[in-house]
Amino acid sequence: MLVIGLDPAKLDGWDPEPVLAAMARGRERFDELGLTADWCLIAPADQPERAIVEALAGGTYECVVVGGGIRKHEPLLELFEQVVNLVRLHAPTAAIAFNGRPDDCADAALRWLN
Repeated sequence: MLVIGLDPAKLDGWDPEPVLAAMARGRERFDELGLTADWCLIAPADQPERAIVEALAGGTYECVVVGGGIRKHEPLLELFEQVVNLVRLHAPTAAIAFNGRPDDCADAALRWLN
């Protein structure tokens, strides 16, 4: 699995600690389920396309989970479209899943795993 989400430490205007804690719980959930997941954390101002393409090239993924921070924040609509299309282009056999919170990424992926 690959999780693509916003890097809370690189975003201005809010405390990253609660999100980082939830992400740590999300990583633990993958471990509990015996699943391996790579994480690609991006910031809209830091060439996210390049980071996403590099992450997708770094493995063969059964499922790519796109985080809610990218999906739900309307000013990031164009970034969300870009993420989905990069996944389609660079990991065409991967399922695409969407989490609800940073700690339910594994459960989102499970909906699509064979």
